[in-house]
Amino acid sequence: MKVTKIASAIAALSLGMATNLYAQDSRYVIQVDNANKGIVKALAAQMGADINVDGDGFIAATFEGKDLSEVKGLLNNPHIKLVELDQRRSAMALFNDDAGNPTNQQLTPYAVYQSQANQLMFNANSDIKVCVIDSGLDRSNSDFNWNAITGSDDPGTGAWDVNGGPHGTHVAGTIGAADNGYGVVGMAPGVPMHIVKVFTASGWAYSSDLAYATQQCAQGGANIINMSLGGGGANNTESNAFANFVADGGLIVAAAGNDGNSARSYPAGYPSVMMIGANDADNNIAEFSQFPSCSSGRGKRATFDETICVEATAGGVQTLSTYPAGMASLSALTVDGTAIPTSGMENTGNITANTYFMGTAEIPDSNAAGKICVIDRGNISFHDKVLNCENSGGVGAIIVNNVEGMLYGTLGDANATSIPAAGAALAQRDALVGSISASISIGASDYGYMSGTSMATPAVAGIAALVWSNFPECTGEEIRAALKATALDSGAQGHDVYFGYGIVQANDASNYLTANGCQGTTPPPTEPPTGEPTPPELTASHAMMKGKNVVELVAAASRDVNLYRNGTFIAKVAPNTVYGDKFNRNASGTFTYQACDSIDTSLCSEVITISF
Repeated sequence: MKVTKIASAIAALSLGMATNLYAQDSRYVIQVDNANKGIVKALAAQMGADINVDGDGFIAATFEGKDLSEVKGLLNNPHIKLVELDQRRSAMALFNDDAGNPTNQQLTPYAVYQSQANQLMFNANSDIKVCVIDSGLDRSNSDFNWNAITGSDDPGTGAWDVNGGPHGTHVAGTIGAADNGYGVVGMAPGVPMHIVKVFTASGWAYSSDLAYATQQCAQGGANIINMSLGGGGANNTESNAFANFVADGGLIVAAAGNDGNSARSYPAGYPSVMMIGANDADNNIAEFSQFPSCSSGRGKRATFDETICVEATAGGVQTLSTYPAGMASLSALTVDGTAIPTSGMENTGNITANTYFMGTAEIPDSNAAGKICVIDRGNISFHDKVLNCENSGGVGAIIVNNVEGMLYGTLGDANATSIPAAGAALAQRDALVGSISASISIGASDYGYMSGTSMATPAVAGIAALVWSNFPECTGEEIRAALKATALDSGAQGHDVYFGYGIVQANDASNYLTANGCQGTTPPPTEPPTGEPTPPELTASHAMMKGKNVVELVAAASRDVNLYRNGTFIAKVAPNTVYGDKFNRNASGTFTYQACDSIDTSLCSEVITISF
């Protein structure tokens, strides 16, 4: 499922801030004893400096147009201990897309980093294949291993490799866009795929279409099925088709839905299908991600069933991926040679020029002639700002937000301008105001953004293929269990209806299978058939094992438990299994341990104290 928000911007903030981006800074920190601060402030003011910060033992001041060596020379005063550059700090997401232009370099979407997919290699010698039931994969996008892609035509929707809208191409790119030096990279780069086209941009599919498509996936040799689609109501024929595919060793993932409520969508709601929710780049649940209950039945007959609710999540907010050629709109902004996040506002074009800071651009300014105008938001409309820039002879415009975050906007229906105009975040203002040159590129692209559980689902399908390719002896259900057993716990502690077990982690799942084999040691928890769950009973003992101090913990319980040391979560384990909490041989101290039910975390064992 897709939220109809196709961004026209590369909303990517790189984790590493390039120093050359800030080369024009004129703000410095001056360390000085408080008793002599007044003298230094007066000296700085005499030299035309603006005092920005008056702190304990230091001041910060802006000496416009002067570099560090000049300021040190001007402030040759025995009371001054140190003069240094006042370094910028910006807010960052936990995970970010690579910044840049996918038409001439390869970008890695944030969800690849978030899910650890960059830490694991896809084994191309395995027979793992993903089937994408969607709107087709358009052959016009070259960012795929086309020699490994097959498909099934449909008389109602047409050829599988001609798009029925951009959705299917975007989904396929998240799963397996190639690692080839340009465009984007998928979760399992170059993974073989089988494409079944069941709907077009203006149409829809029926339950029988999906049941038949599932059979086509099996005939096409697929191990994994991705369905970024859904609707209300169950269908027995459809459900049986999915159950048969899974019984034959396959794995099916489907989108939870985008209405932001507790409604159950199908096919994700079938027990045989792994329901996937969406999170953002900060590990928060997406506001649109649906969260159906994990309970079936009513009253005393209600039972917990994790297979009918969200089981895990992945990145699905502002996801960069492939499009049919030229169908997306994308912008790129480079300042003094470094790519920064931007949002295309209006007017296509490619322009490189020196920059000119035009303030709020409320009147024309001849100094902007032949330059890209850097403009502050405020006082007049975006359109009038860009028009004043163009009337001044400006060749491009960058409007900077005056509140935190990216500036998204348009120039209105009566747009009378023609120069490319882009938005920028407030965090980039100083870099833009102090810049020398910039490049703006706005135009049709083979790459763009979508948001939705539709985007999170192929992330999980690709991660499953990545992990499974290294453990081809496992079944789909065993891969499903491993992804849940190693998911990054997010939201409420333990399993919850929003995240399920948490955000999928490719490398952790691989390590888990290496250590425990396909069957693992942590089967998914199940609610007791009758009665209420009871608090776990924990036992703990200390021993020296292989030169290490080890506290062995065993929790007697009816389902999975969370283990805590000194009140801090350390592991989620299956009931009645031994968990070793390891310390080095020289460690000593007193530690408290407790086990709590992984679903109802208010059900906890007595606290046990271990000293060694």
